[in-house]
Amino acid sequence: MTRHCPARRTIGSVALALTTVLAATSASATAVAADPLPGVAPRAETPVLHDDDAGGNADADDPAIWRNTADPARSLVIATAKEGGLRAYDLDARPVQSVAAPPADGPDDAPGRFNNVDLVSGLRLASGRADLAVTSDRGHDRLRFYRIDRDRSGGPLTDVTDPAAPPVFSADQAEINEQRTAYGLATWQDKASGRSYALVSRRERTSVALLELIPGRDGKVTYRKIRTLDLPSSFRLPNGTSWRPCAEPGELPQVEGMVVDPDNGTLYAGQEDVGIWRLRADLTGKPELVDKVREYGVPGVYDEETEECTPGADPGFGGKRIAADVEGLTLVHEDDGDGHLLASSQGDNTFAAYDRELSDHNEYEGGFRVTPAGGALDGSEECDGAAALNEPLGPKYPHGLLVVQDGHDAPGDGDRPSTNFKFVDLGKVMKTLDD
Repeated sequence: MTRHCPARRTIGSVALALTTVLAATSASATAVAADPLPGVAPRAETPVLHDDDAGGNADADDPAIWRNTADPARSLVIATAKEGGLRAYDLDARPVQSVAAPPADGPDDAPGRFNNVDLVSGLRLASGRADLAVTSDRGHDRLRFYRIDRDRSGGPLTDVTDPAAPPVFSADQAEINEQRTAYGLATWQDKASGRSYALVSRRERTSVALLELIPGRDGKVTYRKIRTLDLPSSFRLPNGTSWRPCAEPGELPQVEGMVVDPDNGTLYAGQEDVGIWRLRADLTGKPELVDKVREYGVPGVYDEETEECTPGADPGFGGKRIAADVEGLTLVHEDDGDGHLLASSQGDNTFAAYDRELSDHNEYEGGFRVTPAGGALDGSEECDGAAALNEPLGPKYPHGLLVVQDGHDAPGDGDRPSTNFKFVDLGKVMKTLDD
């Protein structure tokens, strides 16, 4: 029988729930004035998605920005909707195409569920070079590939996944149904070899796998696993004690948000209740923590009845910039080699910016919120995924675009879960960080 996994219950999720309650009940001008981080308003938002039967169990999660080099104003945002599949939007945030997630293999098997998405440019296929959207299908523990052709009749996305593509982590269908499967995703093209890769994390585990993308027959795409790395699940604290983030029994602190800096092959990986790791994208060498979440080191006890973690006293070993869960990671490139690593601090509805240059040790450079533009266009709360592109995208976004997921779209639709994506002028974000 299909296992319907409950939401993960961690100290970070307790803090997140508390933050949501406070935000809903204390939106006074005094509270806003006390917030040291500036706000940037979105210019547009996608139609709302509803994670219920009536809404097709569609839940906005992770975006990617594809630039149409021939006509930048006709670029696309490609985004995951979990069981709702994949969506393509134009720069007005209007739907262009909806791609369904593949059905369950059998009546008792898990259905397709698209978690994260990233892009590969110019992959050489049997049918010619192509830009691809690559998504992690958590339901089937596989990657799926979609060729991007802006002018194709029927929509820009065409499924080119090799039917024989293997599970990423699972040995058989029974293990797939347990849903400790492909989760977070980042693509990477190695400049030295010209080969293309995907880095994939595993749900409820600390594993990250490196997969080489391989062209198959008839323009299809598959992959092979190169190696797997396990990040730590427990940590030695400065007071000599050992700490592990509190979670449901059997769960380990997972990774979701990931991004690779193509200029130096550096992977940044967000371990949700721990912090942001920096490591080589080929998964060799020793990972280093760029920053820790505030809740790092806080003990907790899991309550079976409430399915929540009760946090203990904070020993003060956590960071100061991001609150669990650390989620969407994206890079802002600048022509001089500088730029920012942006991270979604889901626990306090903010975004943190770090220096992209390794010589500056990814030092913190500021933060911001995505705040409402008006009554009909709200900001972003509990952001899961984010994508930035610092290139001209026509007259609407001449200074680039930042797309962020909104985990609680307002005004919403009663008690229905309501999510979508916000489109933000990246130029305004950069000006905010530079001020």
